[in-house]
Amino acid sequence: MKLPRRNFLHLAAGVAGLPVVPRIARAQAYPSRPVRIVVAAAAGGPTDLLARLLGQWLTERLGQQFITENRPGGGGNIGTEAVVRAAADGHTLLLVNFVNALNASLYERLSYNFIRDIEPVASISRESNVMVVNPSVPSKTVPEFIAYAKANPGKINFASGGNGTPSHVTGELFKMMTGVNIHHVPYRGAAPALTDLLSGQVQIILAAPLSGAIGYVRAGQIRALAVTNRTRSEMLPEVPTVGEFVPGFEASGFFGVGAPRNTPAEIVNKLNSEINAGLDDTKIKARLADVGNTVLPGSPADFGKLIAEETEKWGKVIKSAGIKPE
Repeated sequence: MKLPRRNFLHLAAGVAGLPVVPRIARAQAYPSRPVRIVVAAAAGGPTDLLARLLGQWLTERLGQQFITENRPGGGGNIGTEAVVRAAADGHTLLLVNFVNALNASLYERLSYNFIRDIEPVASISRESNVMVVNPSVPSKTVPEFIAYAKANPGKINFASGGNGTPSHVTGELFKMMTGVNIHHVPYRGAAPALTDLLSGQVQIILAAPLSGAIGYVRAGQIRALAVTNRTRSEMLPEVPTVGEFVPGFEASGFFGVGAPRNTPAEIVNKLNSEINAGLDDTKIKARLADVGNTVLPGSPADFGKLIAEETEKWGKVIKSAGIKPE
């Protein structure tokens, strides 16, 4: 039987619209139960703080609890793998950070591929880091420190939070770009490294989190030579960037949100929209600034591009320096 043209067009339009209805309904229904934000680190650090701040915002906006779940261990790989293996329905998220870009090259036998297996949802912020020296070091600028290090090869110790940590790879990048010979001393965390810098056991930290170091800088207990970010920090506007003296140098942490691969695009976009709205909120901006972070809004594609670029950049440093995990 041949349908009249008007009836045929009406039915065709209805059929064409059918696949859209479940997608719209799924996005509108999300989240349908509490959402876990997995933090692959212990409670109390910057990654944990950002997850809780974001979780509170999303809870208020989306009407379901966004609960922080700390899964430390394995250099961040245990928590990350838990998200990789979770259902791709938007109810398990990962608080992504700089470490995820490093681990891709640092560990030879990961059970996952971060860029392939984690869907980028939204970037949150860039973390400010600062190059700080003990007052016993005579240098007051980056060029003076480079000259001092070259005059004393192998005699200057730089501290980090451990092998393969952001402060370590930043130090290796600085060595590569300036040609200085300084000795790496790894610690079990940023706090003990800073303690030994204050006491003079080590001479420099190439990338200390600004939020933890700024009080000591202002008290004159350590000296800030430069920030490692691309631009100067509002917290220390008089302190230059390393890049002002070493062209092309940039090393800053980043944070964002990821989800398991194949999470529906409409859920990813809904989360991205709500997170970007949070980053535009005055109170959230101020809270992030308090811990040395600058908001970094953008699309899921923008965040994916950032992850890929950081993974490639630091992979070259890790391989060139022969860095191995502890």
